[in-house]
Amino acid sequence: METETETKGSSTMEKQSAGTGARARAALVKRKTNETDIQLALTIDGEGRAEVSSGIGFFDHMLAALAKHSLMDLEICCRGDLYVDGHHTVEDVGICLGQALAQAVGDKKGMARYGEATIPLDEALVQCVVDFSGRPYFAYRQFRYETVNVGDFPTELAEEFFRAVAVHAGITLHLRLIDGHNSHHIIEAAFKAFARALRAALRLDERVAGVPSTKGVL
Repeated sequence: METETETKGSSTMEKQSAGTGARARAALVKRKTNETDIQLALTIDGEGRAEVSSGIGFFDHMLAALAKHSLMDLEICCRGDLYVDGHHTVEDVGICLGQALAQAVGDKKGMARYGEATIPLDEALVQCVVDFSGRPYFAYRQFRYETVNVGDFPTELAEEFFRAVAVHAGITLHLRLIDGHNSHHIIEAAFKAFARALRAALRLDERVAGVPSTKGVL
């Protein structure tokens, strides 16, 4: 049962980007329920810095990789009911990240919109395709894991994280495992592919006039 959910712009968002007059693409999301208490700060046009603490070591590692390879700055502090399991923590962080992305992109003017990346990690190969369409859709194809956990992270929670992000960011997200058998490698390749696809989709292109859609709105 939720007790509090708050989404607002960070102080950075209120400032004008130096020399451009454009709003900085950043967001701050706070979410407090009976299961988790989360504060998440996101800056899209960052340097890939991450300060994350979820209580789940492998998940923190994946979130840091997401920041590093997307070049977003990400700060996450989550206190969750890990005495139950990691499900609420992982899913709710995904919800907050999705909400932050939705707010930070704003009206999406000048944005590339689409992004694609295929990333290897040793024997694992994962493809990710992203569309900031405003229409939530999530496809998670051919993923299979030979272990139940990677460290303290249940492998089935990777799917829950990406689904939560897609739904709350309002994006179309396709993830597909092309090859691989090591669970650590597969999940890490998925996070890095998502990061690189985001980086491409979020890129600002000076040739894009207004919103990248014939409808005029996304």
